[in-house]
Amino acid sequence: MGDTNLSQEEINALFNTAGDGESPSATGGEMILEDNEKDTIGEVANISMGTAATTLFSLVNKKVEISTPVVSISNWDEIVNMYEKPCVLVKIAYTKGLDGTNVLVLKDRDVKVITDLMMGGDGTNTDGEITELHLSAISEAMNQMMGSAATSLSSMLNMMVDISPPTSDLMDLAESPDGGEIDDFLKGPFVKIEFKMLIGDLVDSKIMQLYPISLAQEMCKSVFETMENDTNSTVDEPAPASAPTPAPAQAAPQPAPAQAMAPPPMAASPTMQQVNVEQAQFTPFAQNIMPAYSPENIDLIMDVPLEVTVELGRTHKSIHDILEFAPGTIIELNKIAGEPVDVLVNGKYVAKGEVVVIEEAFGVRITEIVK
Repeated sequence: MGDTNLSQEEINALFNTAGDGESPSATGGEMILEDNEKDTIGEVANISMGTAATTLFSLVNKKVEISTPVVSISNWDEIVNMYEKPCVLVKIAYTKGLDGTNVLVLKDRDVKVITDLMMGGDGTNTDGEITELHLSAISEAMNQMMGSAATSLSSMLNMMVDISPPTSDLMDLAESPDGGEIDDFLKGPFVKIEFKMLIGDLVDSKIMQLYPISLAQEMCKSVFETMENDTNSTVDEPAPASAPTPAPAQAAPQPAPAQAMAPPPMAASPTMQQVNVEQAQFTPFAQNIMPAYSPENIDLIMDVPLEVTVELGRTHKSIHDILEFAPGTIIELNKIAGEPVDVLVNGKYVAKGEVVVIEEAFGVRITEIVK
């Protein structure tokens, strides 16, 4: 059969090769969360985003529903395949309690709907590209939402949790993550928490929250420690219900309860016959009264910039007339000389005014606010 004995060097080489082949899987195994950790992260995210949904409702004045989260391990390529259009990435960094950053991924149309609702619109103004106005508004919305979520985290983890002001960026997810525009943790495996978000009948979409695996494990560790401390404190405390338990049994043979149960003295008491009993009167419910929306949260968007446009007038021209435009061409508008001009904010007609000159610049003096 020939010489089948292996030398010591060959044996060592075989073992070293096997060890090298197992190291990647071992490394990958460290990056995968256990089932109980996934359940914990899902429960934390469910409570946090539930609080955030309540905050979003107060901002857009529309019913907001967020489904139960789905937790999984993902990578950048999978995110790119799920979202083919440019998306808005909102980065939230923890400054107290937790150490790390998480990223929310929102579709561009969802951002436009939320911004329009925050500006007092009906949520249908979704034309055009994402602008700085949209990014500023969604950053403020996420600041309020994730701030309330951080408060829920504080109570769950039994420690102070705080965040920095979120930053929003429009990004084409097809771009390579090596460009440096995204966080380093997105260049490898990370935790993906996926929600279904409903805003009235305007938004039926999915949002994603991306966590570094180290941050997810830190949150799980804090939750487990809090639960263990609560369990230990419950076990160490003496049971207060054991002492007063025999008291009712000892009081049963005493004559006091028997006297209290005797009906003749109670029936013969003249005091009971002098009680004045009247029919209860209730104020009738008013019909067709709709609760007015209180703008107590208007301060949340005071710093959001708006575009103010003054419109001198309008007219309609055919393509033939427009092609004949040349320097010196006079275009007649639908406004009469001296008639007030229109003032528009983000394309919405809000006021009338008259044109004035301030030093060397034009200005508009508001003469009427349009309701």
